[in-house]
Amino acid sequence: MNFMNTTPLEEGDFYFNEQGYRVFTEQYHLKRGYCCKNGCKHCPFGFDIKTGQFKQK
Repeated sequence: MNFMNTTPLEEGDFYFNEQGYRVFTEQYHLKRGYCCKNGCKHCPFGFDIKTGQFKQK
């Protein structure tokens, strides 16, 4: 992963949950353009962290 070429954050890309963690939105994931396979809450790519596979649409 190239951390020097990161997607800049804009309004609507994330929010802070009750525990204070930054949660990325579907908007950000789509803008980034790929799945990180970490089981993100708002993953638009359909990755299932329990199976390690992408869900069929």
